[in-house]
Amino acid sequence: MKRSYIIIAGLLVVSIAAWFLWQKSSPGNRMGSDFKPEVSVVTMKAEPVVLTKDLPGRTSAIRVAEIRPQVSGIVTKQFFVEGSLVKQGQQLYQIDSAPYQAAYNSTRANLGKAEANVKSVQAKAARYTELVTIGGVSKQEYDDAKASLAQAQADVAIAKSDVATARINLDYTKVMSPISGRIGQSKVTEGALVNANQSVSLAVVQQLDQIYVDVSQSSEELMLLRKHHPDLKSGAPVRLLVDGKPVGQPGKLKFSDVTINQGTGTVLLRVLFPNPNHELLPGMFVHARLEQWKDEQVILVPQKSVSRNVDGTVSVWVVGKDGQVNQRPIGVSEIIGDKWMVTSGLKSGEKVVYEGIMKIQPGMKVKTVEAAQPAVPVR
Repeated sequence: MKRSYIIIAGLLVVSIAAWFLWQKSSPGNRMGSDFKPEVSVVTMKAEPVVLTKDLPGRTSAIRVAEIRPQVSGIVTKQFFVEGSLVKQGQQLYQIDSAPYQAAYNSTRANLGKAEANVKSVQAKAARYTELVTIGGVSKQEYDDAKASLAQAQADVAIAKSDVATARINLDYTKVMSPISGRIGQSKVTEGALVNANQSVSLAVVQQLDQIYVDVSQSSEELMLLRKHHPDLKSGAPVRLLVDGKPVGQPGKLKFSDVTINQGTGTVLLRVLFPNPNHELLPGMFVHARLEQWKDEQVILVPQKSVSRNVDGTVSVWVVGKDGQVNQRPIGVSEIIGDKWMVTSGLKSGEKVVYEGIMKIQPGMKVKTVEAAQPAVPVR
């Protein structure tokens, strides 16, 4: 029993000694009652911000022409090099023209025959006009002569129409490019039989000096965009990103669809970009950086300084003019780089703790050092 009391007394002495040693080793006893922990702070200031949105999309040619034959026949010659630039009106293929030349010559001959017939019938009708007045021919014969003249003149008109049709078909044996652009792979070679208005194209010509990028944006973001840019077409330029890097010249928003996709809740936007060197090709996956809005007076707070509480609210530690630090709730909205955009709770000139949050408690006086933050481009 006596031994137990001795053990308990020993443990009590050790505990008291440990408590005194901890008190002496605490920062307040080592440094004195005026000890102030050092924290790095960021001074809030209003700065200009441009908020952009990177929207994914794919490129497409501004004009696409699928080359198809308008007459049937054998391809006798190809006049272009695959992948080269062609001009509007340049001949691409030649289809065997012999049967169409023969048909054209036949219609020309028929026209000559019809015109010769008109002269004969016209002279007869003129004579009958004089004879009918003196009773040289009957009224019926005169009417027949006039009808024959009208029929002969109609035959001439039909023959002229046949000549025009044959001329068109003959011209169609020369397959021309309807637009200027870069032509792709030829699907046929010399000797291939092609048919008028076939479903398979002979080749495709695409105009690439300008290029479209079709992107989708949520309906809510589009409403915000319209709020800050009522006339979308005259809004700020749009930048094109390939692999996350800006390329080429700024583009312009040309068109926004009038219907929202019910499945995704997005709206189609079409942006037109210059492409003078043809570096951008149709079908590429790119991003269009679209300016949503800009503000010259925005306060940004580093994400590192922001704490999110269990109830979902956001707060920061603010150092007052008297050097005391206290926690303050704030409102934030967008993330800009590595910072939050502040909507309420902070003013320009106030100091927010950046590093050393674990050293401080509410109401404690601190020593502040301006934090050296890396420069972050504002988007």
